[in-house]
Amino acid sequence: MDYLVFVVFMIFAFIGLISLLFGLPGTFIILADSILYGWYKGFNEITTKVIIVLAALALLGELLEFLLGIAGAKKGRASKSAIVGSIAGGTVGAILGAPFLFGIGSVLGAFLGAFAGAFLVELLKKKGFDQAIQSGRGAFFGRVFGTITKGAIGVAMIAITVVSVLGN
Repeated sequence: MDYLVFVVFMIFAFIGLISLLFGLPGTFIILADSILYGWYKGFNEITTKVIIVLAALALLGELLEFLLGIAGAKKGRASKSAIVGSIAGGTVGAILGAPFLFGIGSVLGAFLGAFAGAFLVELLKKKGFDQAIQSGRGAFFGRVFGTITKGAIGVAMIAITVVSVLGN
């Protein structure tokens, strides 16, 4: 029975990891999964200390994804309104891209949407085509690096839980 519970735990942990690609708060899915497993096992394998570390990592992952997106746009000299446009564009792009390429379109949509949001806002503000491209490029790469960083944190969270379970 415990083996089956661990397999189900791992399936949900990887669902959380995959959901990161779609702009969802997958680190919190991994955290919730770990809390449930810990509760099931009486917090003997995944202890409350591990849960606290995972909660901190989940918050850090979400925060870094957001801040790296903003930092990328700022590096492209995007205006504040273009940064808001990149966030909105990334969200809309992820939603519109979801039906394509078996869901992978959501990832591409988020990246391209961040570019398009910053680009269009800068054009509407009459910043010029070159500046709009630069802002869009910064927003695009910021979103990419934010997603990669959050993914790495998600992998670390899963590794911590697996080590906790197998180490006990």
